Amino acid sequence: MELRDAIEQISRIHTQLAATERLRSLRAVPVALSGIFAIAAAITQPLLVGDPLAHPDLYLLLWCGAAITSGIFASAVVARRAMQTPGALSVANARLAGMQFLPCLAVGAIITWFVAARMPAQLWLLPGLWQLLFGLGNLAAHRLLPMPASLVGIAFIATGTCCLWFGDRALDPWAMGIPFAAGQLALAAILWWHHERVETSTEAPQ
Repeated sequence: MELRDAIEQISRIHTQLAATERLRSLRAVPVALSGIFAIAAAITQPLLVGDPLAHPDLYLLLWCGAAITSGIFASAVVARRAMQTPGALSVANARLAGMQFLPCLAVGAIITWFVAARMPAQLWLLPGLWQLLFGLGNLAAHRLLPMPASLVGIAFIATGTCCLWFGDRALDPWAMGIPFAAGQLALAAILWWHHERVETSTEAPQ
């Protein structure tokens, strides 16, 4: 029992240390790329989907595909850098970030499935709900991100609320494209300024 208690205590200390560190394995490029994906999806929507209410499956395929692709790319970058960083703290940090963001992703998937399967006429709810959940996920992981990143989460909550207020107009491609492009590009700039710029200046020869 004493060995088990000691292992559990070490695990708790390890998690607490990870929570006080920044998630430096999340880089600016994959985050910025997700913003570019949002712009590409917004440009593509009128060409591929037309009326989202008439073709909800195409609308979901476009935006969920863009989100999943960017998420996989960002996760792969985080995992690769975490594994390459000496020590186990970086891996624990990445795992903690995933655990904090995962509930919002799971709820988003459930809501998307329910609206698509049971309430397709209410498809306009999804852009606002997606942005609200993404903002909550950002705020949930705020301790692992630079402090200004919380403003991005707050901005997503504000734009999500506006989308719910817009009603059917929330299905306009730029109701998704502008918030996600601006938010993710802003977050990428914050990550670069607080992490990668500092690392570059530290590594530069004196």
